[in-house]
Amino acid sequence: MKKINRIAAAFAFATLAAAAQAAPLTYNVDGSHTFPRFSYSHFGYSTQLSRFDKTTGSVVFDAEAKTGSVDIVIDMKSVDTGFADFNGHIQGEDFLDTAKFPQATFKSTKVVFEGDKPKTIEGNLTIKGVTKPVTLTVTSFQAMPHPMMKKPALGANAFTVIKRTEFNAGKYAPYVGDEVRIDIALEAMAQ
Repeated sequence: MKKINRIAAAFAFATLAAAAQAAPLTYNVDGSHTFPRFSYSHFGYSTQLSRFDKTTGSVVFDAEAKTGSVDIVIDMKSVDTGFADFNGHIQGEDFLDTAKFPQATFKSTKVVFEGDKPKTIEGNLTIKGVTKPVTLTVTSFQAMPHPMMKKPALGANAFTVIKRTEFNAGKYAPYVGDEVRIDIALEAMAQ
């Protein structure tokens, strides 16, 4: 009888261990390796590229179930255009209005997989208090143990295109491009 109990206990432990491995993992966004960037046409002369320096959030990923979710918060006051005076200008009411809206958010509603990797991430983007559905196209994705930290990590690059007029940030459109491409390079570490 003791042998049967030990076998049952071993089986129960193995089942719990397998269930724990298959469970979704939550990853915290690594702010030192996560940078949303945005680009737009400047009067047709050039494509301007800027970024945000402070991003937080989390990613939930379950490789076996092929499910996931993304919750990102961008500190809009951390905008970096490469020119200090323009950083202040773009934070004004006509553009980001960071005094009233210091954060932008992205909350996923659906992650679509192709094979074992995310292909697109659908969700709601909120800028200046305006929320619109967007789809991020994932151009690269990697989930593996971090070689230095020795714990699960993931990284991705993705992009979407929005119209800034739809987010009440349309000053000088269409001369300064209405279409804005948003790219995000993201890395996150398991909690």
